[in-house]
Amino acid sequence: MAYRARSGRSQRTGLDGRPQPLWRQRDFGIFWAAQTLSFLGDSFALIALPLLVLQATGSLARMGLLTAVGGAASVVAAVFAGALVDRVDRRRLLVVCDLVRMVLYGLVPVVWLFGPRVWLLYAVLPLCEAVGMLFAVGYVTVVRGLVGTGRLTEANGRLNATAAAAGVLGPLCAGLLAARTGPAAAVGVDAAGFGVSAACLSVVRIRRRPPDEQAPGKAALWRDLRAGMAFLYGHPVLRALTALLFVFSFLTLGLNDLVIYHLKHDLGQDDGTVGSVLATGALGTVTGSLLVARVRRRLGFGPTWTAAVAVSGAAVAGLGWAQDVPVVGALAAVFLACVAVAGTCSMSLRQEVTPEPLLGRVTSAFWTLHYAAAPVGAAVLTWTAEHHGTAPVALAAGGACVLVATVALLTPVRGAGRG
Repeated sequence: MAYRARSGRSQRTGLDGRPQPLWRQRDFGIFWAAQTLSFLGDSFALIALPLLVLQATGSLARMGLLTAVGGAASVVAAVFAGALVDRVDRRRLLVVCDLVRMVLYGLVPVVWLFGPRVWLLYAVLPLCEAVGMLFAVGYVTVVRGLVGTGRLTEANGRLNATAAAAGVLGPLCAGLLAARTGPAAAVGVDAAGFGVSAACLSVVRIRRRPPDEQAPGKAALWRDLRAGMAFLYGHPVLRALTALLFVFSFLTLGLNDLVIYHLKHDLGQDDGTVGSVLATGALGTVTGSLLVARVRRRLGFGPTWTAAVAVSGAAVAGLGWAQDVPVVGALAAVFLACVAVAGTCSMSLRQEVTPEPLLGRVTSAFWTLHYAAAPVGAAVLTWTAEHHGTAPVALAAGGACVLVATVALLTPVRGAGRG
C-alpha cells in the first residue's frame, strides 16, 4: 500500500494504484471506530446532564443555563484552539483531550452517590466543553490527513453516520438506564466511552505535516485568530456562511433542552420515552450523513445547504405544537437529518479550501464566530419557553431559521459550486 499525493490531494492507494475504499484503510478504520464508541458514550450525557438538572431543580431555565455555560466555554476555547492545534502533535492532543474528559465526567456519578450536586455540573460541563472544542478543531484537521482532500465529504459523512448510529442506541439505552438507576450512571458510561476512544486513537498513524507547514512557534494568539478570521473574510462563501451560522446557532443550541422539557413537562413522559425520542431523532442524523455526499454532488453546495437549513427550520416550528410522541420523534429526526447535511457540507467545504498550515486556525476562528452568540440564544430560548410555553418559542425559532435560508439565497452561498 502506498501514500500518494497528486494535485494537492493525498490518498491511500492499493497495489494496483487505485484509491482504497475507506473501510479498508487501517488508520481511518481505527479512527472511525474510536469516534463511534466515543459518540456512543457521549450520547448518554446528552440526555443525562439535562435530566440531572431537571430532576434536581425542575427548571427549564436552569437546563438552558447549563447549556449556555457550556457553550460559552466552547466559544472561549475556540479562540485558543486553532493556534494550539497548528503547533502540537495532533494525535497526542486528541488522546489527551479524551483522557481529560474521561476523568471529569467520571467525577459526576462518584459525587452523585452522596446526593445531587448541581454545582458540580456547572463546573464539569464548561471544562469538558472547552476540552471538547479543542478536540473538535483537532479532529477536523486530522480527517484530511487520513483520507486526503478528494474524499473529505465521503469520510465526514461516514463518520457522522456511524456516530449517529451510535446515537440511536445511546439515547435509548441512556433513557432506560436513567429510568432504572438515575441519570448519573449514564454520565459514567460517557466517561468510559472517552477512555476507549483514547486507547484507539493512541495507535492511529496520522500523516505528519512537513516542517515548512508548521505554524510559527511564537506567534501571538490574537494574531493566530486574526489570521483565521482574515481567511474567512477573504473567502466570499465562507464569509457569508459564518454570518448565517452565527444566527442559526443562536436559534438552535437550546433545542435539545426544549425537546426534553416538552416531553417531560408538557406531555408527561418518562425518561425512557425521552431516550426513545432522541434515538429516533438520531436516525435522522444517520440518514442525512449517508445521503449528504450524493446530494451535494448532484445539487452543489449552495442548494444543498440552503434547502437543509430551510427544512430544519420548518421542523423546529412544529416541535412545540406536536402533542403526540411519534410526531415529536419524526420532527426531531427531520431536524437532525438536515443539520447533518448542512453541517457536513460546511465542514467539508472549509477543509477543502483552507491551506493545510491554516486549517486549525481557520477552524478555530470559524467556530469562535459561529457559536459566539449561541450560549446567549440557548439561555434566552429556554427562559422564554419556561415563561411563555414551548409552542410559540419553537414557532418563532423555526420561522427565523427559514429566514436564514432565505437570506442565504442573496449571498455567494447560493452559487457555490458542485463537488
